Amino acid sequence: MSWTVAGHIGAEAPQITVADIPDVARGAAILGAGGGGDPWVGSLMAQAALAECGPVRIVAPTELGPDDFVLPVAIMGAPTVIVEKPPAGDELVRAFAAVERAVGRKVTHVACLEAGGLNSMTPIVTAARTGLPLVDGDGMGRAFPELQMVLFTLDGIPSSPMAMADEKGNTVVLDTIDNHWSERIARSATVDMGCSASIALYPLTGEQAATALVPGTLSLARDLGALVRRSRAEHRDPAEAVADHAGGRILMRGKVIDVQRRTVAGFARGTARLLGIGADEGREIELAFQNEHLLVTELGSDGRAGEVLASVPDLVCVVDVDTGEPVTTEAMRYGFRVTVLALPAHERWRTPAGLELVGPRYFGYDHDYRPIEG
Repeated sequence: MSWTVAGHIGAEAPQITVADIPDVARGAAILGAGGGGDPWVGSLMAQAALAECGPVRIVAPTELGPDDFVLPVAIMGAPTVIVEKPPAGDELVRAFAAVERAVGRKVTHVACLEAGGLNSMTPIVTAARTGLPLVDGDGMGRAFPELQMVLFTLDGIPSSPMAMADEKGNTVVLDTIDNHWSERIARSATVDMGCSASIALYPLTGEQAATALVPGTLSLARDLGALVRRSRAEHRDPAEAVADHAGGRILMRGKVIDVQRRTVAGFARGTARLLGIGADEGREIELAFQNEHLLVTELGSDGRAGEVLASVPDLVCVVDVDTGEPVTTEAMRYGFRVTVLALPAHERWRTPAGLELVGPRYFGYDHDYRPIEG
C-alpha cells in the first residue's frame, strides 16, 4: 500500500490526505500500546487541519539532508483528561514557534515523537498548519509514558530547548540539564496546565533524525489500520492479522471484569483484570498500565500473580474482539470483550541501554525482560 501521490514542484511526492486519517489513527493507536491518546480526538484534529490547509507531504528519514532541521511534537499529559479537555487549536503551533525562537532557526520538517492514536495525529496537524513536510518515523516505535523514553536519549540528543503551550495562552520554554529533568519539570508544569499540554522538543539535525527516528512508523500505522478494516470486511480475525503482520502473538481473548484507574501526577495509572472467553475460558490475566500497558500477568486460581506473559518494552495491545478497533487505557470499561496481543519492540529497546531506560525494572517490576518470542 502506498501513500496518495500528487504533483509538487519538479516531482511527484507522497502525501497524507483526509482519506488516510482513519487508517493511520487506527493503526497508530494499536502501536500506542493502549496509550498515545484517543484516536477519535486525534482524527478530528487532523481531519480539520487537512481540510482547512490541504494535504501534508511525507518524506522518509533517509531523504533528510544535513542542513535540515527537524522538530517532533506531541501532547503530554493524562489521556483520561485529554479526552475531556481537547486542545483549543493553536497550542501545537505556538509550542513549535517557541522552539524556533529559542534556537534562532526555522524548522524544515515536522516529526512524530511517539506512535499513538492522538500523538500520531499531532505532527500531521502541525505540518498542515505550518506548511512543512512530515517525516515518516517517530522516536519510539510505540508510545511510552515519559519524555526521556525515546531513542534520541540513547543517542545523547537533548530534549531542550523544549516548549509547552496550553489552551489558556500560556507558553513555557525549558532548558534543562538532561532529558530526565525535562520530564520531571515538564510533568509538574503539565499538571498546573490542567494535566495536558502541547509540546515541541528534541530539535534534530537532518543527520540525527535519519539515524535516531524509527523509520516508517506512519506507513506501518496506515498499513495496520487498513489491515484491520479489510479483515473485518472479510470476516477474518483482525487481531490475528495484526499479530501475523507485525510478528507478534495473541495472549488471550477475554471479558474485562474490573478496571482500577486514577489520575496521579499527570499520568493515568491502574490495572484491568480480564476473564478468558472461548478457548481461553478459565484463565484470568491482569494488565498494569501507566498511560500505556506495561505488563500482562497470568493470575492463578487464588487471584495471585503468576507468569509474566509480556512486559515493556514489548507492546501490549488491546483491541475489540469483534471489530479489531484499538481500546486505549482511558477507554477500557467493565464488560468489554477484547483481544490482548503482544508485538515486539524496536530492536534498540532490547539492548542493555534500552532496557535500562524503559525495561520492566525501571517501572518497579521485579523481573527481567523476556522477549515475547520466548
